[in-house]
Amino acid sequence: MEPLHYLLMKAHTQLNRRIMADAAALGLSPGQPKVLECLAECGECNQKAIARYCEIEQATVGSILLRMERDGLVRRVQKDGNRRALYVSLTPRGLQMAAQVQRIFQQADARAAAELSVEECLELQRLLQRVYDAVAEPERKSF
Repeated sequence: MEPLHYLLMKAHTQLNRRIMADAAALGLSPGQPKVLECLAECGECNQKAIARYCEIEQATVGSILLRMERDGLVRRVQKDGNRRALYVSLTPRGLQMAAQVQRIFQQADARAAAELSVEECLELQRLLQRVYDAVAEPERKSF
């Protein structure tokens, strides 16, 4: 059997390829589907929270958000007169796109679990969460 790190990498790569191909068909670029999911799930939030949720750097989120704002998917507003604290929310177009992305993610989950029983799928989720907790940087574990 192949080493754990290699199997995890291979599974992630294959699943990510399928998700990104489906997302690209909607006109989305890398990073945008996960940001849409974050905002749909969490509602309005700041760039730091989005970065934590998506497991990417804040600067990367900033460039993703610029494109999303340009494409009419999100809006950014200042809160309490603080020019550095921008809060991001989905536009009506962004909400529609988030629903389509959610369907893509659900299809990917179904594909990944196709050969597993419900019990095996739940056990896999539990085990993957434990693996994540073991390898994640301490500041990432709390999201």
